[in-house]
Amino acid sequence: MKVTPLGDKLVIRRLEAKEKTAGGIVLPDAAREKPQQGRVLSVGDGKLLADGTRVAHEASEGDRVLFRSYAGTEVAIDGQDLLILSEDDVLAIVK
Repeated sequence: MKVTPLGDKLVIRRLEAKEKTAGGIVLPDAAREKPQQGRVLSVGDGKLLADGTRVAHEASEGDRVLFRSYAGTEVAIDGQDLLILSEDDVLAIVK
């Protein structure tokens, strides 16, 4: 199923959380922090301006992005945990 967000929203799949610390300690699920990185799965039409035109997204499908820690809304679609957030919450595109 393809999810198409509206307006300036992005659909993102978070990257997997690290299972070990730098020192080699294995972290249980409860102690793992949710990563602030993910892959863009789909993008909306862009932000609607007052004059009726749309601004194109800077991020595109397939980009790896960094986003704010409490950004967006988590949803589960077809067994996948996804994040829908505004493009304003994206901090950087990782190349």
